[in-house]
Amino acid sequence: MADARPRRPARPREEVFATARAAIAEHGLAKLTMAGLGKQLQMSAGHLLYYFGSKDQLLLETLRWSEDQLGARRHTALTDTGRDVRERLGEYTGLYLPEGPGDPRWILWVEVWGRSPASAELRQGQLDIEAPWQADLVALIEEGTASGRFGPGSATERASQIRALLDGLAVPVALGLPGARRGRALDLAESACRTLLGGTD
Repeated sequence: MADARPRRPARPREEVFATARAAIAEHGLAKLTMAGLGKQLQMSAGHLLYYFGSKDQLLLETLRWSEDQLGARRHTALTDTGRDVRERLGEYTGLYLPEGPGDPRWILWVEVWGRSPASAELRQGQLDIEAPWQADLVALIEEGTASGRFGPGSATERASQIRALLDGLAVPVALGLPGARRGRALDLAESACRTLLGGTD
């Protein structure tokens, strides 16, 4: 005889990702269990594993979803050609850096970086997720260089340097290390970008 009990509908993927991001940010991936996450979502651990395969895959897909939320805002800010290119660069750095200690998006990045040396899948996924940030910054620098607002030089190399700087400023803020504050990070980023990019004020 068939089971007549109604099946609980699957949670929307957005709800799964939002719940996973909050849980990872609060407890870290090591303490997250599929059973615990499933309990929060009223889903079985088997159901989660069916969709994601592993905690690493869940982490990667949650990070991808998190970055997609920000991608539309970044695209809108950077393609508004009615605003000065330096102003849009400031918008870029503001979106890139964490909002403060424990920023869920940045805690996901820290988790991915910590696990990617042992996982080719995570390394490739990380590169794929980072690519739009790099491409948007390269395009912005090329625009500024063409207009004379930035000095000459390779847009790709300068974009990589700026992103490396931003990563270095971001992690202490996200982890809440003493003396690391978002406002200070933004000021340092602005000063370094002016030095790296040159051009006119």
